[in-house]
Amino acid sequence: MKQLLLINFVLLLIAFDSSVLFGFEKDGMVWIEGEKFWMGSDHHLMHEQPAHQVFVDSFWIDQYPVTNEDFAQFVNETKFVTFSEKQPTREEFPDALPELLVAGSIVFKIPESEVDMRNHYNWWEYKKGADWKHPEGSDSDIKGRNDHPVVQVTYDDANEYCKWAGKETPTEAQFEFAARGGLDKKVYTWGDQPDHLKEKAKLANTWQGDFPYENTEEDGFYGTSPVGSFPSNGYGLYDMAGNVWEWVTDWYNPQYYSMSPKENPPGVKKEESFDPSEPGIHKRIIKGGSFLCADNYCTGYRPSARMATEPKSSSNHTGFRCVKNQNQMVSKE
Repeated sequence: MKQLLLINFVLLLIAFDSSVLFGFEKDGMVWIEGEKFWMGSDHHLMHEQPAHQVFVDSFWIDQYPVTNEDFAQFVNETKFVTFSEKQPTREEFPDALPELLVAGSIVFKIPESEVDMRNHYNWWEYKKGADWKHPEGSDSDIKGRNDHPVVQVTYDDANEYCKWAGKETPTEAQFEFAARGGLDKKVYTWGDQPDHLKEKAKLANTWQGDFPYENTEEDGFYGTSPVGSFPSNGYGLYDMAGNVWEWVTDWYNPQYYSMSPKENPPGVKKEESFDPSEPGIHKRIIKGGSFLCADNYCTGYRPSARMATEPKSSSNHTGFRCVKNQNQMVSKE
């Protein structure tokens, strides 16, 4: 009888240890048990509406965004060249100015004073030589930033890394479910209260002061921060709010939530992607907000926040993390 009880106890432990059940390591990743949750919000931007309940299957997700050190290992082993390191061609960008057909990327440029908030070109510029090793342009580098999230990566760059690591980029539903950390229908990853606005509050790497010309750096950082510098959410995940925006697989359509399937929503097809501000350009979604998100502007650090982004674009405030899905788990048994 005792032997039978012992066997049952061991089997129970195995059932709860997903790494034993599916046969692959869990180092650096967190297991998210699948269930229903409320996605989106009825109280913020139109494209976050309507709030709707969906179910997601269980999955593993990286505890931290992919760092410069992680990405360097990938590049060293595969000799991969990111999009921003390549010279763009006239065929790819027929309407681009000649001076922009050089290898480079988009970099935040702080204005000297208040500017027209309707024109984002007032704080963004295309900089020659900007790439993942030179996030702010050719005169910058990542020395001392090995543990910062890698930036200046396109969706395809992120996807290639995840495939190399035996993983995938997350869906929007996976990212939002994980970001909420068990706090369903809450405004922030830590609850409903705007505690990040309190004096000396350090909940996420976001913008303090009047965006885009005044950054008081009350959280201790002007740009990106080492991953894990701020408290984790309820699932033990770090930087799900702030630090860098993160790529997800979904193509963007502002009406998707009104027609989203109730289980494992994958997003619309590429040809159904639509951004009213730039019709004709298919865009994917980024989630999580960044160090540039401010209370007087995008508040992108809310779990329901989402932003349409051209998948070949990169910037110094966008990175990514990866997931492992159940189909990958079964294939590795």
